[in-house]
Amino acid sequence: MSQGKFIAFEGGEGAGKSTQARLLADALAARGVPCEITREPGGTPGAEAIRVLLLGTEGEGWHPRAEALLFAAARSDHVERRIVPALQAGRWVICDRFVDSSRAYQGGAGGLSDAEVMDLHRIGSHGLLPDLTVLVEVSPQVAALRARVRDGDAPDRIGGRGAGYHAKVAAAFARLADADPSRFARINGDGAAEQVAAAVLAGIEPLL
Repeated sequence: MSQGKFIAFEGGEGAGKSTQARLLADALAARGVPCEITREPGGTPGAEAIRVLLLGTEGEGWHPRAEALLFAAARSDHVERRIVPALQAGRWVICDRFVDSSRAYQGGAGGLSDAEVMDLHRIGSHGLLPDLTVLVEVSPQVAALRARVRDGDAPDRIGGRGAGYHAKVAAAFARLADADPSRFARINGDGAAEQVAAAVLAGIEPLL
């Protein structure tokens, strides 16, 4: 049995990652590719419990280092209990966010160094990286509109941070993709969902 492929979707708030992950899973299933879709933080009962701690709006929130540790803990459980077993069973895993989100949010926008974030990932998840990271990039105007439609007046703790923070996140994602172009497929996400999905499918074609 061959090893499955691991694809992560990344991007800022309102990029449309979740929609595109679902559409890709549907397209792969139509081709007979066994796959499962998951998300971060989350994907296992333990990681979903940490998600509530991270994204809930009660209380004063977390210091950036504590936030990074919580994300790393959730990811470790997710990797050990769900992602690696699925890949070993020959299934493709499509994940809505993975370690590059920590690099962009807690690193680029939160002030931690990339080395610190990756050290946590090495300890918690053996440094696992996706076979391909699909970075969905949208204009700030489109992102803000989609986020408002999605969240209304109740964004989660991270989504509700200011425009300056989210601009730093977008810039950090761009730097990561520039530095490692062989692992990233950069997709313009401003168009209709079907147009973006076609571009995503073309981007992952080398893995099929």
